[in-house]
Amino acid sequence: MTQPLFDDRTDFDNADKGFLGTASQPQITDGAGRVVWDLDAYAFLHGEVPGTANPSLWRQSQLAAKHGLYRVCEGIFQVRGFDLSNISVVEGDQGVIVVDPLLSVECAAAALSLYREHRGERPVTAVIYSHSHADHFGGVRGVIPDGTEVPVIAPSGFLEHAVAENVYAGTAMNRRSVFMYGAVLPKGAAGQIGAGLGPTTSTGTISLIEPNTYVTRTGQEVVVDGVRIVFQLTPGTEAPAEMNFSFPDRRALCMAENATHTLHNVLTLRGALVRDPHVWANYLTEAIELFSGGSDVLFASHHWPTWGTEELTLFLSQQRDLYAYLHDQTLRMLNQGLTGAEIAERIQLPPALEGAWHARGYYGSVSHNVKAVYQRYMGWFDGNPAHLWALPPEESAKKHVEFMGGAREVLSKAGAAVEAGELRWAAQVLDYVVFADPGDTGARALLAEVYDALGHGAENGTWRNFYLQGAAELRGNKAPTPIDSASPDVMSALSIAQVFDSVAVRVDGPRAWDTTLTIDWNFTDPVEEVRLELANGVLVQTTAHDGSDADLTLTLTKAQLLRLVATQSLEGITTEGDTDVLTTLFGLLDDTDPDFAVVTP
Repeated sequence: MTQPLFDDRTDFDNADKGFLGTASQPQITDGAGRVVWDLDAYAFLHGEVPGTANPSLWRQSQLAAKHGLYRVCEGIFQVRGFDLSNISVVEGDQGVIVVDPLLSVECAAAALSLYREHRGERPVTAVIYSHSHADHFGGVRGVIPDGTEVPVIAPSGFLEHAVAENVYAGTAMNRRSVFMYGAVLPKGAAGQIGAGLGPTTSTGTISLIEPNTYVTRTGQEVVVDGVRIVFQLTPGTEAPAEMNFSFPDRRALCMAENATHTLHNVLTLRGALVRDPHVWANYLTEAIELFSGGSDVLFASHHWPTWGTEELTLFLSQQRDLYAYLHDQTLRMLNQGLTGAEIAERIQLPPALEGAWHARGYYGSVSHNVKAVYQRYMGWFDGNPAHLWALPPEESAKKHVEFMGGAREVLSKAGAAVEAGELRWAAQVLDYVVFADPGDTGARALLAEVYDALGHGAENGTWRNFYLQGAAELRGNKAPTPIDSASPDVMSALSIAQVFDSVAVRVDGPRAWDTTLTIDWNFTDPVEEVRLELANGVLVQTTAHDGSDADLTLTLTKAQLLRLVATQSLEGITTEGDTDVLTTLFGLLDDTDPDFAVVTP
């Protein structure tokens, strides 16, 4: 296997290039004084790589933890290391265009303050969201003061995808994000050292201001505050709604999150829709054709820039080949009958990609990306009838432990597997014991040790975090989920249909089997009429119905709907009919659990 050269310092030189300074106060706090980001948390990375970290991931984490204001080129700056993502600032005639204002309001405000400390009090004249993930829009109220109206530019489909991802499966994604990013793990040589894409996620306030300008086609050109921008739409790549864009007069290219200094995720460990590496590769080819020859610098919403037309073209070409190779080779082998897990064990990248630092699996991995490609085409089932109707985890675990001679026998053999370095197997069998009896302290302790060892050896930052968070929870250190992506701003951005969708996915089907009800909703702001019908445990919304009378008719605004869903208050809402119908409906909704168990049943 080809390895990059550790004495190649190009990335370190580029990561330091243009440094202007960093914040004098390392801790960023919210209004209550709670620390949501600490710039000093990763100071330990200045030391030599310890035995508890993969040297390649340690190197990546050193690079990603660099923080401060950096000059990219004439008139374009980035604040890096103030969150998982970067915030970019483009100077215009009257003020600045902010690109991707981080995840948290507090971090975005601190980043903009650092920029102004060095470049003066320039107003924000526009905001660009490169794509629909929260770490690229969540801090927007930290850069646009209340009551200020400026262009907010986003790719077509942005709002639908931004709010749906954070609401429909938001609770589960947030819980698994605790494992993926390791935000609540102690920072240190034996603990959390980074997430590959950046240090970790901040834990401040997530906001959203709805876009008022949409990019609808590749080649669309706009002039904002005297700055000319040319856009390339890239839907279905790293996000369902995403775009790259060029500043041709400054010969600068922003690649959003489509090309960063890591192999990205085809399917994130936190959960998401499976991405399409085939179209991802094709859009990178298109970006090369459209922009590379006219660019002297490439920057993105994570990591550090790449300078030089030849260098950035090679970078884009290798990133393109990375996703195309994983896609094509997975398809080749699945058509030979191999399953995703089997392909993941066999596939090997070409030497030129294995030897490129930016193609290493710090955030995505070859292993889980190959399985995601398989899933995209073939689904969860690998074709083996034995796997078609397997027992659920807890029941399966009890049967496995019984077949293997009981918990004590499994623990003894697992200990021998650990001694032999068979950590993957030890984790698998110890997991059976824990799921068969979560109170078995010996099994929990040994599995936690195995997870520690697997995490400390992982090159992938998110794998390391998953293992170490799993170990922490087995030891009883289960921290509450630190962020809520379904913030008031995000909820208010839902369409009326999406609000009702978010209610429908909470209906407890079995309890609702025998309940039927009909509610008519007459909205005055915006003007819209919707009928909700509950039958067979399904809540259906329709705008066309047979004209029959509803059990209850409500006249209200969208804002009143949001309050009604949150508080069940009918204050200010006109009603006609039986209001007990609402009580019945709300009584059939399940609560979500933001801290559900992951490493135990």
